[in-house]
Amino acid sequence: MQELIRRIENYLTNVQSLPKMRLTDFIEILIIAFLLYHIMLWLKHTRAWALFKGLIVIGVFIVIAEIFHMSTILWIVRNVMGIAVIAIVIILQPELRKALEELGQKNILAAFITNSGRSHIEGLFSDHTLNEIVRASVEMAKIRTGALIVIEKDTTLRDYERTGIDVDAIVSSQLLINIFEKNTPLHDGAVIIRGDRVISATCYLPLSENRLDKDLGTRHRAGVGISEVTDSLTIIVSEETGNISTAYRGRLDRAVGQAKLKETLMHFQHHEMEGETGVSFFGMNRKDDPAKPNDQKGHDEGKKEAGSV
Repeated sequence: MQELIRRIENYLTNVQSLPKMRLTDFIEILIIAFLLYHIMLWLKHTRAWALFKGLIVIGVFIVIAEIFHMSTILWIVRNVMGIAVIAIVIILQPELRKALEELGQKNILAAFITNSGRSHIEGLFSDHTLNEIVRASVEMAKIRTGALIVIEKDTTLRDYERTGIDVDAIVSSQLLINIFEKNTPLHDGAVIIRGDRVISATCYLPLSENRLDKDLGTRHRAGVGISEVTDSLTIIVSEETGNISTAYRGRLDRAVGQAKLKETLMHFQHHEMEGETGVSFFGMNRKDDPAKPNDQKGHDEGKKEAGSV
């Protein structure tokens, strides 16, 4: 205890001898605090949170070892510290990559770096394409034809496009319905739409690792998965229920119905989706948890609407 008191007194003495703070020092502290705050928010919403809590426990144990001069433990810590840092980076590689991807997708960079020459004023696609997508989704929902449609925004989908078969045709409801018709060569997998054209079909998408309802299958998990790693909008038509769902930024809206689907596409067309404005780090501007469906009331209303189309 006396050793601890002595260390505290030495620390207070050193604090009193610190040089005067400048304005830039205060700004630097605010910037670091801002970054640390958002990093903590990011950690809390990833699998890294459990690892971070474990590191806190280890850190407390090291502090105790330092106070009581446990030389053997401190020697082990000093010798494994470098390896531990590399191991943590390897373990958190998927989360770190996703964080950097989300940071690069923010509108603060979109004005300078874009993956395509589309104008934000003109929209991502035409009204005709919007209506054709809605019509195809509703018709497939009526006859319970499973479908998975991914609409590209700023983040390129070329890596996933290569996993499928090239189509390169103008978007039409007849084309989309024919692609997803059962027992046809192109029905299995996802369709990728860029602008007003269907680029590729039978594409393989990454599956979401978030917890989804048990009644949702691989098609919904793939739809949410691609929305987690890109800024695309995914439309999912359930083969079992005939419900239409949308996925954007890791959020799944189930049983949206015709009117809601058209409204969502209009917002997406003109870059007016939730979280499109303002600057935030690591995608923490979302009000909803990833892959979390709408509340029960909205879900029931969408279900009634989907059944009436």
